[in-house]
Amino acid sequence: MANPFLIPVIINLIDTNMLSTLLWLPIIGAIIVGLFPDKFAPAKLRQITVFFVAAVLLWSLYLLTQYNLTSSGFQFSEYREWAKPIGLSYNLGVDGLSLPLIILNCFLTGIAIYSTEEKLERPRLYYILILLINAGVSGALMAKNLLLFIVFYELELIPFYLMIAIWGGEKRGYASIKFLLYTAVSGLLVLAAFLGIGFLNGGTFDYSSLSTADFSQKTQLLLLTLLLVGFGIKIPLVPLHTWLPDAYTEASPATAILLGGILAKLGTYGLVRFGLQLFPETWSLIAPGLAIVGVISVIYGALSAIAQKDIKRMVAYSSIGHMGYILVAAAAGTGLSVLGAVAQMISHGLILALLFYLVGIVERKAGTRDLDILNGLMNPIRGLPLVSALLILAGMASAGIPGLVGFVAEFIVFQGSFSRFPVQTVLCIIASGLTAVYFVILLNRTCFGKLDNKLAYYPKVLKSETIPAFVLMVLIVFLGIQPNYLVRWIEPTTNSMVASLSGEAKPSFVLKKSSQKSSKTNWFNRGKFLSNS
Repeated sequence: MANPFLIPVIINLIDTNMLSTLLWLPIIGAIIVGLFPDKFAPAKLRQITVFFVAAVLLWSLYLLTQYNLTSSGFQFSEYREWAKPIGLSYNLGVDGLSLPLIILNCFLTGIAIYSTEEKLERPRLYYILILLINAGVSGALMAKNLLLFIVFYELELIPFYLMIAIWGGEKRGYASIKFLLYTAVSGLLVLAAFLGIGFLNGGTFDYSSLSTADFSQKTQLLLLTLLLVGFGIKIPLVPLHTWLPDAYTEASPATAILLGGILAKLGTYGLVRFGLQLFPETWSLIAPGLAIVGVISVIYGALSAIAQKDIKRMVAYSSIGHMGYILVAAAAGTGLSVLGAVAQMISHGLILALLFYLVGIVERKAGTRDLDILNGLMNPIRGLPLVSALLILAGMASAGIPGLVGFVAEFIVFQGSFSRFPVQTVLCIIASGLTAVYFVILLNRTCFGKLDNKLAYYPKVLKSETIPAFVLMVLIVFLGIQPNYLVRWIEPTTNSMVASLSGEAKPSFVLKKSSQKSSKTNWFNRGKFLSNS
């Protein structure tokens, strides 16, 4: 019988290590899956993985309920010495920028596991890799030490490489090697920038102790450029994007959901957290150039998507365009635009996950992703009518139709960016019309038209197969109708984040007393981050 006196001790231990619980649960799950005897069927390994992912998701939602909306700084902070001689510490914390992305990570990990076929080769390794990816992404988002961030930033590199190389498509070898090389370079560039920042700060890498105010402009520009290129590869931005179409196309639907919905967000998160926050003056200096790169990414992604015949590759190129909106918003540096950038990260993750999931169902049932072959999927008897209806809604969300979360995020981006970059913003609005073009092409050729008699009947889609799509669609609609449930967590942080650029952070979207109070907090003092942890 358990000692009743231990229960309060355990509860207190968890309560004071809330972020560690979130981080180590999937790692413990991966260890358990790896140590289970071989006699256990793959279904048992799947059940164990689902248990730990569900626990992580519920815990992240619990953190959301405990989050203080009146504070704009890091919360639930934890600090322990680790490798003091090299400046590495176990320093964790979350704010309005990181917490929504952590919840997105945990949620999409669950969607990825559900979308994985039960008859899977090497299931033990597969589930271990997914759990490690979840831990790596969450760890990077929680890290308040630059070296600790790099540890987690690189932790997901090998798992993603293996997931593409082992469970990918016909050209998985080429796609996985290309992904590995590009993302390895990304990590090296970010590490080089972090080492420069740390050494110039006397050897400290803890975020709350960093200041770039005394750096020369040339030094700031060099370090910021390293960060921009490093994180630009991860996002990716044009012209650093060439790994993305191959990786997304050859990856399985579950892996593609994790790549586009989660991994890419580490790049945009890094730009905002370490670019905008640590180098506010230099960021303002190069902002016009960043906005131009963002516009080029948006237009290039849309035009490239229009030219595709493979629907999965079309969705992959569409991702490049939508990530360009985030760069334009971050470059503008207004309270509203940065709020829109973070909202676009969440919106893009949900919509892209839905698109990849539905494309996976279409490929599995129809046996092809070729636009020249697919047609008539809306046929109520022989086609895939429910999947087609969901695909139409997903296309509408990606195109920014009002009432869906895609519209909310893009509207905030455009409204916040226009005052700083009117021309670039107008070009982005025009490019958003191109988004509608390629989705009309996709939907017109796949969902409508006459079903080929040679492909008389497609296999029926089970109700259980559509559950993830319905859950994603409900969230997309709900956050489109009630955007306050998304932006209320983000706004206090983004208002404080841009204070050094605008001189004053003003409430921009959520007109509540809590956000007005939190907007007075300034995280910058001539480039120095002031943490309340």
